[in-house]
Amino acid sequence: MASFGYTMMCEQSPAGALVGDLQAAERAGFDFSVISDHYQPWLVSQGHSPYAWAVLGAAAASTERIPLMTYVTCPIMRYHPVVVAQKAATVQALSGGRFRLGLGAGERLNEHVTGVPWPSAGVRHEMLAEAVEMIRALLEGKTVNHHGPHFHADRARLWDPPDEQVPIGIAVSGRESCRLAGQHADVMIAVEPKPELGELFDAAGGAGKPRVGQLAVCYDADRDAAIARAHEQFRWFGLGWKVNAELPNPDAFDAASASVTPQDVAAGIPCGPDVDEHVEHVKAFLDAGFDEIALVQVGAWNQTEFIDWAERELLPALRAL
Repeated sequence: MASFGYTMMCEQSPAGALVGDLQAAERAGFDFSVISDHYQPWLVSQGHSPYAWAVLGAAAASTERIPLMTYVTCPIMRYHPVVVAQKAATVQALSGGRFRLGLGAGERLNEHVTGVPWPSAGVRHEMLAEAVEMIRALLEGKTVNHHGPHFHADRARLWDPPDEQVPIGIAVSGRESCRLAGQHADVMIAVEPKPELGELFDAAGGAGKPRVGQLAVCYDADRDAAIARAHEQFRWFGLGWKVNAELPNPDAFDAASASVTPQDVAAGIPCGPDVDEHVEHVKAFLDAGFDEIALVQVGAWNQTEFIDWAERELLPALRAL
């Protein structure tokens, strides 16, 4: 049976609101949760970007059953792999074994802030593979001495390793990332309902492993208001990941998405109160072989209304599929 999750979208809400909304989502019956890990928002209009790992600590302490997952953390520039392993082990302990570590090759938007030159996609994938091997070894309780082409570690170990192993997910969008995920990940992560991603993941060694997808939605009783909000907050999404990975700041995303119309956004994001429209978009992920779909409600100011509506209407309709 498929599972349906709730997204803590750090780019659109302050830290306290993210935790409070997650508590409401747990009460409403969402099956799991994910959190974005950004240094900057995509667009100036989103206006937020708290530290995801601090939010995860608060979320672990203030919820009881809902699983947590980074969606995703980049362990190659802004964070060193040994630090990511320590953070993952700590959240796993605080949450009582409810945490999964989602990793990806990152976006320039978040990683260039340390002043290090932004590598090509091929180099980033090399770095990610090296980082995952280090992180997994540390989470398994090993001492890591590592002197690789991209990272070094000197007798690193976790003094509080997790009692329950932390599953590692890797984000995919094309052939190379699917190969990397199939070889190194316990979970495949994607934001597009493309069957070929799962097929490539399977071919690289991922057969039988879970697949987690993510879908942006914009609930509002007024469909026109929902479309306007989705356009204001989420028009960057249609640029595609080859563009999204390369732009350096929110101003650049504002400029790159200036020609995206509200109608363009509404074609890709279900907007308004029609449950059937939302279900059809989720069904595309199920048809593509995804086991879990995390929903992103666009906009910070009506999360409570969305969660109430999802509990009453959307989640029952999804579970009836």
